[in-house]
Amino acid sequence: MLLPETGRPGPDGTHYTRSQANVQTLAFSGEISYNPNRDERSDPLLLLRPHRIAVRDSRMEKESATYRGTGTVPAPAAQPTSQAVPGNGPKETESPGCAEAASDMEAWLRLLESPEHTYCSMEYGDILEGVVMQIDEEEILVDIGAKAEGIVPSREFRKARQAGELDGLKVGDPIFVFVLKAEDEDGRAILSIDRARQEKTWRWLEQLYEEGSLIETVVDGYNKGGLLVNLRGVRGFIPASQVVGTGTPNRSERPDSLTQMVGRPIRLKIIEINRRRNRLILSERQAQQEYRESRKEELLDSLQVGGIYKGVVSSICNFGAFVDLGGADGLIHLSELAWGHVEHPREVLQVGQEVQVYVMGIDRERKRIALSLRRTQPEPWATIAERYYLGQLVEGEITQLASFGAFARIEEGIEGLIHLSELSDTPISHPREVVREGDRVTLRVIRIDPVHKRIGLSLRRARHDIGDEPLEESASESANEEENG
Repeated sequence: MLLPETGRPGPDGTHYTRSQANVQTLAFSGEISYNPNRDERSDPLLLLRPHRIAVRDSRMEKESATYRGTGTVPAPAAQPTSQAVPGNGPKETESPGCAEAASDMEAWLRLLESPEHTYCSMEYGDILEGVVMQIDEEEILVDIGAKAEGIVPSREFRKARQAGELDGLKVGDPIFVFVLKAEDEDGRAILSIDRARQEKTWRWLEQLYEEGSLIETVVDGYNKGGLLVNLRGVRGFIPASQVVGTGTPNRSERPDSLTQMVGRPIRLKIIEINRRRNRLILSERQAQQEYRESRKEELLDSLQVGGIYKGVVSSICNFGAFVDLGGADGLIHLSELAWGHVEHPREVLQVGQEVQVYVMGIDRERKRIALSLRRTQPEPWATIAERYYLGQLVEGEITQLASFGAFARIEEGIEGLIHLSELSDTPISHPREVVREGDRVTLRVIRIDPVHKRIGLSLRRARHDIGDEPLEESASESANEEENG
């Protein structure tokens, strides 16, 4: 460096500081133009002196040797001269050396300001994206923009390798790493792929928890308390009370139902998260409820009254069954389960059964859907004239007794009336004198009215035709005896 002694006189006899003297010497050699009045603290050339002045290092060393050996300074370079330009007055021109030095300085400034040539600062817990530089069994080298490549020891990518996440990883691929140590004794950062994987998952889960978003995954296992899931390396727990379809009162039956769910897809919502305690609790019930609410409006707009849709029986109660149509439940009332008489919905349906249902009505204000199962099948009364005719003998079951007669079911959905006068040739005051509920008897068709869905039957006329009159008399006598007795 020129004039290393601070305060040594320069070529013009003036005392300069060390930086000023160096720059002044450059100016005398024609490298740059120099203004001694400028503030060296704000001068970019002086602030970057150790890098900028080295541009002309060979020439400066030559001139320095001449100055130190002879005590003289080389003759100053030609100063800018003025040229007369017609119409514009004198114009100052710069020497070629000055212009070249200014260009070099601008190049240095651009180089130092470029993000590509800055080192990243890091500390424990940072997650950085780097580029794989080398892969072997013991370690993985990753370029993270530091002075040296970072190292991922084998123990810090074991879980990722077991999960198959490193299959196909090659040099040049981007990868996220967790900073365990910013710099070791060799100046290299110690990194972890497994910790980065888990850290990213916790941040992702915390974001989902804050947003209230739902997660779709697969059941990974179970224990006596509920189901287990693996969410990108973080273990989550679903209590049995939060699992749909496992609300059995008998706890001994619960493990069997949980076992059957392993491997099945499941939609969940985070209800509790504690990263410090490594605790993640989820709920299928809440996820299902919110999903249905979000889907209900869309579903109500897409359904059409009179349409037939597929669904799954979600629950059964005394007055009917609820069917999930893909996000919203509709009700099949007990009277719409079958064309015939049904005592309880379990006689026809069971939870989880896939069915086709007919949409009877939609109440968009109350968000209710009325469904029918029997209307997806042909109505028996519509084709009754094709199967029955007057005088035909049929088998029937007594289903109900009334003061004016008895009702008999001759097929599913078709019940006919046996009037009191058609039960016996002898006068009776009540049908129980002749028949009881559940009796199976042979009847004759005496009237068909498809419009009003009525069919008339006769027991006494059928017995006359089959020669069973004595049986009728004995039945009447036994009935009378029971009344009298």
